[in-house]
Amino acid sequence: MSKRMNRRGFLKTTAAVGAGYWLTASALSAGRAADTPNEKLHFACIGVGGKGSGDASQVGNLGVIVGICDVDEDYLNGKANEFAKAGKHADAKKFFDYRKMLDELGKQIDAVTVSTPDHTHAPASIMAMKLGKHVYCQKPLTHSVYEARLMRQTAHDMKVCTQMGNQGTAASGLRRAAEFIQAGGLGKVTQVHVWTNRPIWPQAPGIMARPKEETPVPTYLHWDEWLGPAAVRPYHHSGDPNKSHRGTYHDFNWRGWWDFGTGAIGDMGCHTANMAYMGLKLGLPHTISAEAGNVNPETCPSFAHVIMEFAARGEMPAVTWHWYEGKKDNKNVLPSPDLVKGAKKRSENEFAVFFENNVWKFNDKKRDKRIDSGSFLVGEKGVLFSPDDYGADAYIVTEDGVERLTGKPARLPINDGGDQGQKNEWAKAIRENNPALAISNFDYSSMLTEAILLGNVAIRCGQKIEYDADKGEVTNTSSAAQFVKRNYRKGWEL
Repeated sequence: MSKRMNRRGFLKTTAAVGAGYWLTASALSAGRAADTPNEKLHFACIGVGGKGSGDASQVGNLGVIVGICDVDEDYLNGKANEFAKAGKHADAKKFFDYRKMLDELGKQIDAVTVSTPDHTHAPASIMAMKLGKHVYCQKPLTHSVYEARLMRQTAHDMKVCTQMGNQGTAASGLRRAAEFIQAGGLGKVTQVHVWTNRPIWPQAPGIMARPKEETPVPTYLHWDEWLGPAAVRPYHHSGDPNKSHRGTYHDFNWRGWWDFGTGAIGDMGCHTANMAYMGLKLGLPHTISAEAGNVNPETCPSFAHVIMEFAARGEMPAVTWHWYEGKKDNKNVLPSPDLVKGAKKRSENEFAVFFENNVWKFNDKKRDKRIDSGSFLVGEKGVLFSPDDYGADAYIVTEDGVERLTGKPARLPINDGGDQGQKNEWAKAIRENNPALAISNFDYSSMLTEAILLGNVAIRCGQKIEYDADKGEVTNTSSAAQFVKRNYRKGWEL
């Protein structure tokens, strides 16, 4: 590698960096604080099954839950019973429709969690914010590029405190790595490579069309409310839906359908690309291209390699960003093995990064581990390698070998609380009337989401697109508009 340096000296180049762009961006609007510092916050939870169950329990540790909402009665009643047995939040009122909950309980609610399928994130969050409620929304923040921009603007206009649920943001390892990058530890970074083991749900090539038959809606499911802003389609389930919640769409497989999910890049990009995006202050790309397999109008592709070009940012040079997902010709779509030059002799190193049989592997204390999701940042001084979904663990690869990046963040607060830690930061932001205390606030997370979802626009357009970040428009093809902004069913508009 160019500008070779001793790896121990390399790790010492991280002089303290300022709090950084993600704390000083325009998100410093004045959120509405609790009336008194000791007043209990009152929460309403939209979506309480799966991830939403944990989200509800975690905010329940920080205040009082006055309302819970889920289109699935089994999940709704199960959460209510769980609270009752624990002797807390027993008075939380149950709803199937978040619109009715917000209308009826609006004056009792300080803050809302949104833990629903992707297509409902923005409609529910924006309704809550327009009522002056603080919002915690699961990743990806939105279903479309247009919604990401609208979420950002609405949070500003309503002066509320927000947070997206990409829990790796709370890890000291991610924050330390972001500071290391911004302090020049890698020198000038010109390439980012991010890969995932998703999809792990049905989509192309196995499914590329809607089921022709209609099956009865199970007794526990409110199908119209589940569809929400999406166009009406029949419910479908193979087998007995009252014995299994794992249907064609509900409760998990929606991720592979364009009308409801955002595919592998949407599902995991806000996690696995987060550390590189934060550290490099990437903003929005100006061109996006994609190679993808089995592209069709109904389901997400069988594989994709997305390439985004980001312009120079101050002293940081232009960056080419790569995303890899799925399988092509029965092989994982992955970064090239030529990216990592160091640590070739595994027996002589505590850590080693290597490529074997079309799989990235990592030797940790002489134990080879398959790395199904991770990232590389290629700089002039070395490569930063993160062998997990969240960017919380980082290693520096130079010609001398591999060394783990250790230490705590110098300026960003230490959290390390995972999901609960993110909720704690959000509640602190609300109480202290400072939206920036929530590190993944919508000013930051909407930009990350917008950038990632532009990958889906390029995949579906089937051509390289040019993006005007100021206007939020693709400028070189009119076919992209339908993928930047979708239509909304009457009664579910933003």
